[in-house]
Amino acid sequence: MNALMRMWKQVSKKQRRRARGMTLVEIMVVITIIGLITAAVAVAVMPKLVEARQERARSDIKAIENAADLYKMKKGQYPKSLDDLVKTQNLKETPIDPWGNPYIYVLDGNAPLIKSKGGDGKEGGEGEDMDISNRDKATTAQQ
Repeated sequence: MNALMRMWKQVSKKQRRRARGMTLVEIMVVITIIGLITAAVAVAVMPKLVEARQERARSDIKAIENAADLYKMKKGQYPKSLDDLVKTQNLKETPIDPWGNPYIYVLDGNAPLIKSKGGDGKEGGEGEDMDISNRDKATTAQQ
């Protein structure tokens, strides 16, 4: 035990301080670096989230359109509402768009118009707030 005490006294204060752990400045530098990396990742990922929501809306609209076509094949006419598709079990439940709003289903002439009002839930808009329907070029291109 005495030998251990003698060795400990020989170690300088600076060496003992270093052996205890990281300084506050070192911790702050690490936290700043982590923050910068997180910000860079968020900037890169956010546009992809918008694209993913829009793509999901297009896929949902296509599925609703297919369910309406199947309903027409069975009944001879398009359904009057999305509830008709749920009642006949062509859809499991009334679909909600990726922004939490119900899809709009309207019989427009001989064919249904299926639409999502985008992120803002209002007519028109650009970017994430853009309306998406089964009559859009991007949605019809999936067919």
